[in-house]
Amino acid sequence: MTVEINFDGLIGPSHNYAGLSPGNLAATRNAGAVAHPRAAALQGIAKMRANLDLGLTQGILLPHPRPDHRWLAALATGYDGAPGHLQAQALSASAMWAANAATVSPAADTSDGRCHLTVANLATMPHRSHEWPATLAQLEIAFADPAFAVHAPVPAPFGDEGAANHMRLCDGPDAPGVEVFVYGVSGGPFPARQHREASEAVARGHGLDPARTLFVAQSEAAIAAGAFHNDVVAVANDRVLFAHEQAFADKDDFYADLARAMPEVEIVEVPADRVSLADAISSYLFNAQLVTTRDGPTLILPEEARENAAVWRWLQDHVAGNGPIRRLEVVDVRESMANGGGPACLRLRVVCDPATVDPRFLVDHARLDRIAAIVTAHWPEAIAPQDISNATLVADIERARTALLESLDLVGLIYS
Repeated sequence: MTVEINFDGLIGPSHNYAGLSPGNLAATRNAGAVAHPRAAALQGIAKMRANLDLGLTQGILLPHPRPDHRWLAALATGYDGAPGHLQAQALSASAMWAANAATVSPAADTSDGRCHLTVANLATMPHRSHEWPATLAQLEIAFADPAFAVHAPVPAPFGDEGAANHMRLCDGPDAPGVEVFVYGVSGGPFPARQHREASEAVARGHGLDPARTLFVAQSEAAIAAGAFHNDVVAVANDRVLFAHEQAFADKDDFYADLARAMPEVEIVEVPADRVSLADAISSYLFNAQLVTTRDGPTLILPEEARENAAVWRWLQDHVAGNGPIRRLEVVDVRESMANGGGPACLRLRVVCDPATVDPRFLVDHARLDRIAAIVTAHWPEAIAPQDISNATLVADIERARTALLESLDLVGLIYS
């Protein structure tokens, strides 16, 4: 049975606020604050539980080895001798944002009838550029079944940010979809992270139908306002595209092309005079998970969306007016939000038969209970900026990840 599985990144024990990501306004604003890895991971687990309660199928991706000693060795240094900025980049827990793990094309869209996953290279930011080997190692285990094809990343310098800049619309999980790749041309003061060349390479590698594949430029205004990924200003699921009025460089052409490829599409556009770009980005309105539940299209939103008066008023009006989005669910992921990632950043969607996925990467409430117990026992309670050079903390972080892998029977099987 083909379903959509949300694979959430478990927030790792090295979660901290080093402010490594220019263009991510929340991350830079909170640089130097005290982070709470244990609370962060438990918030993420609570979100996964809420998804299960909505009847969704839930998976998990695991924290990467941190510090990344292999990356540091390639730079001819060890952690102890590295300058502070390299220590911070080697310790980053940013792989928690699974939306950047890969781009996924379900079997219904591809020429060979397999589900294709291409690992993102994340080449634009140094602290993320060394994530892909550990991501690839996990995906090759989780999706080892012949039903999948897992691809190495597009080579640099063509930046690829994965599913955060990719949307898919369809009329049910088994139906052929329209895949939308959103790229940046210029971000004004901030880098445009997704390159069109990378998007085109992924589409070719997945064997997508050119007639059902769209390449769309993100608006410079959105990137400059802090929408460092498309999923900060737009999200899609099934037949619904939910986007801010200023998300795309040429929305009229995009909407027309989308309607030709998929006449049944429902476009929900939030006007700028109701919700400004600044409010949309600070609340992460569009970095919600748009999912299909028994009640129809449902938005899983961060608490910050409910706390923003303009955002919450628009959402209430939309639901009351019988718009395409029928249900709102609010979750607390404040630790992730403070580092620049909302509910959608934390998950990678894969449309497939769960029976073809390695069961160690699927979760139910009982497995989440076991993972939560390990987090409670081993994840650091707090990490302050001055702590990242502390050898005791580093040892605790490494032991915490080992304890998790032992509990999931994955020691020695994934990148370490």
